[in-house]
Amino acid sequence: MNITHPPYGLIVFCVFCLSVLIQLIYYLGIFSRVAFFRKKREMPENPEPVSVIICAKNEDDNLVAFLPLILAQDYPKFQVVVVNDCSADNTADILEEFARKDPKLKIVTIKPDDYYSHGKKFALMVGIKGADYSSLLLTDADCRPASNQWLRNMTSHFARGKEIVISYGAHDRSKGFLNKLIRFDGFFIALQYLSLSLAGKTYMGVGRNMGYQKELFFKHKGFASHYHILSGDDDLFVNEAAEKGNVAVEIDPASYTLTKPKRTLKDWFRQKKRHITTWPKYKPEHRFILTLLVASQLVFFTSFTALLFLHFLTYFVVGLFAFRFLVQILIFNGAMRRLNEKDLLVYSPIIEVILMFLYPAIAISNAFQRKSKWN
Repeated sequence: MNITHPPYGLIVFCVFCLSVLIQLIYYLGIFSRVAFFRKKREMPENPEPVSVIICAKNEDDNLVAFLPLILAQDYPKFQVVVVNDCSADNTADILEEFARKDPKLKIVTIKPDDYYSHGKKFALMVGIKGADYSSLLLTDADCRPASNQWLRNMTSHFARGKEIVISYGAHDRSKGFLNKLIRFDGFFIALQYLSLSLAGKTYMGVGRNMGYQKELFFKHKGFASHYHILSGDDDLFVNEAAEKGNVAVEIDPASYTLTKPKRTLKDWFRQKKRHITTWPKYKPEHRFILTLLVASQLVFFTSFTALLFLHFLTYFVVGLFAFRFLVQILIFNGAMRRLNEKDLLVYSPIIEVILMFLYPAIAISNAFQRKSKWN
């Protein structure tokens, strides 16, 4: 054993071992809950009526493609409330045409106002107030359900007394490394919020695929506490309203939604900058859990590299690195199978490292981000 600086090598080694321990706790103690999830419930015989809320701003093409899939859900009684938020394209005409053919569609229109600008939260509040039923399911205009059982799977939890339901909002699969990068990022975020929710630490959901009770929404005064933040109509509301026992996690491929990912790195980078603005508003406990995960990941790789450079217990260090890597692959494999992302497994090691550097860059650049309206 050749130790260049024995005291420094020992300190780095201890830090490395601690990071390995923390990472193993996350993967084996938390993320395994999704990887080895087993569905145990039965569908209610008489599901309660539900309102699907969709906010649309210049979404004519997406409405033509995806609204029929939502209206065709295999469910006894539901309505689809589409909020036409100041659209300047053919959204209004398309919605009117759909409404003439299907009475389940309800249109709510927000007209432009030269003296008042608003974001998506206002449009969503208008849609919720206009909903006829107390059970609400939310998605976006550019999303499509993975099956005609989406509505039935998601809302089945309301019959069991749950007030919030969260699930997976996936991205379409296509060629190219950017597609894999975006999909892996979405997968890893879902692995975190779904697993932590199963562990009783719900901190977020995604607006592409979640639901809650209208009464709960008004109980927490809607988005009042974070209305000034452009993002957060999904994660910040869940972070505020989630309690132990009132949240259900739906992990069934039939319950997922799919959306087209951004086509350029610039567009995706801009989207991530907008999403990250909500993080400081999370509860301190949740910020600590997420920060510890990211910090342990960064320390794990940097301390491993330093120990290789110092030639400190090289074989033992490499062994620990390999063990953590194998555990990660095992958990990723199980979770990716459940979330229909198993083709990402082979790319996961390199994408993990890329995201480890991209997120700090996003956080830094976010300081210079100009506020913009939702789109």
